[in-house]
Amino acid sequence: MNTEPQRRIIRLPEVSQRVGLGKTAIYERIKEHTFPAPIKLGRASGWIEEEVQKWVDEQIIATRGGH
Repeated sequence: MNTEPQRRIIRLPEVSQRVGLGKTAIYERIKEHTFPAPIKLGRASGWIEEEVQKWVDEQIIATRGGH
């Protein structure tokens, strides 16, 4: 029995909607190493959902001083 959590890959439109940033802003942050990089899915790319959620959580902590 596999006890690993199920990982979900999400595509750019969903990433953009979740984080409130457009494509250009997301890719600028990836280049600056301040946003999770996508993984290749053949010719397409996608993000690991839990990495994107962790980034969102970190932004909340950073802007609210940990409260």
